Amino acid sequence: MRDEISHSFDRNSSVVTISASETMKEKDGICFAKAHLLAALLRGMGIPTGFCYQRVTRKGTPESGYALHGLNAVYLDGKWIRLDPRGNKPGIASEFSVTNEKLAYPIREELDEVDYPYVYSAPLKNVIAAMLQSENCQALFYNRPSRIER
Repeated sequence: MRDEISHSFDRNSSVVTISASETMKEKDGICFAKAHLLAALLRGMGIPTGFCYQRVTRKGTPESGYALHGLNAVYLDGKWIRLDPRGNKPGIASEFSVTNEKLAYPIREELDEVDYPYVYSAPLKNVIAAMLQSENCQALFYNRPSRIER
């Protein structure tokens, strides 16, 4: 799923997919949509799956602004293990491992990036709202929430 469903920003896609079925049909979605699809697939196989988030810079610098990045966690062997459905590209590599976490975005605390330690049972409402309110992926790039509001 990670490698068969393209990341919309990598393709300069205009379509905004949200649900698992839309993402599967279009074979395209940003991290949030890909996380929705992965959660649906894993839950369908009986694997407890949740949603996780990171606050990362949009283009690698604080001046470019911040946005949430979506990923998943699975409950295996009595603990939550995170996995990142984003997909690889030059400079970004994630792999699933039960021993060593390797996510798409290593957090750089010195740049005010945040690795939120929560596992949610459903996607965040403000993430879904941003996706619904964006007419295309170019708008969604800037409309994504910049942090989790608690």
